[in-house]
Amino acid sequence: MINKEKLSKEEVIEKIISKKEFSQLPLADVELVYSKFDSEDLLVEEKIKLTREMLMKMYTVFVSEKLLNIKDNDSSWFLKKHSSTRERFGFEDSVYHRCLEGLGGRLNVYDLGCGVNGFSYDSFLGVGFEVKYFGFEAVGQLVDLQNNWFEKEKKDAECFHGSLFDLEGVKKLLTLGGGKRVVFLFKTLDSLEMLKRNYSKELLKEIVPLVDRVVVSWATKSLGAGKQIFANKKWLKEFIEENFKVIDEFEFGVEKYLVFGREGKHL
Repeated sequence: MINKEKLSKEEVIEKIISKKEFSQLPLADVELVYSKFDSEDLLVEEKIKLTREMLMKMYTVFVSEKLLNIKDNDSSWFLKKHSSTRERFGFEDSVYHRCLEGLGGRLNVYDLGCGVNGFSYDSFLGVGFEVKYFGFEAVGQLVDLQNNWFEKEKKDAECFHGSLFDLEGVKKLLTLGGGKRVVFLFKTLDSLEMLKRNYSKELLKEIVPLVDRVVVSWATKSLGAGKQIFANKKWLKEFIEENFKVIDEFEFGVEKYLVFGREGKHL
């Protein structure tokens, strides 16, 4: 047992991130999650347990342990080992065609909360789009995996380590590259809402005016169990329809996508 009188907040944070799967998360995010449980009514052991549970739900629930230990394999292996991209595996060409349809020329894709989605880079080429890919991910090990692959395979792509709660950092990312700008937020917003209610709206208000198109998606079935969860995201769709121009809405596999842009009514 840990004596709470002998541990400072900083020491508790160090204890939380001592587990490998949390060791390369942005420290600010870990502290933000910990602050939800930093109560005098809880023992240190409880704070650590609750913080790790929420971090797992937000950041590592999709991650296979093998992803954190293997650095060299083909792209399809990585896509199948991350449960979020595994559910999309085989649909990437169709998804990207619908997401980017109507956009010509050189495109910048900013994949926020990308997981290992950068390993699907060739699907952009497969449907005829010239893309500079910018991944943005909180789990540092996944950032390193993708950058190693991008360099080895000479892809026009780069992945950055950061927090989606860092609005200025996200907006700075969106200035990189030249050409039309498209943001992907695939199965990401639910994790943000766990920690900060309505943060998705705040994030969209900030980034939509800076880009040409945004695509959000959400799961229509529960992770792993394959049960229908009836996730229609009414609150999100109503917000987007009220403030932005909806371009397309479609579904592949167990994932629904909403494509929209800054045209139309502004905030």
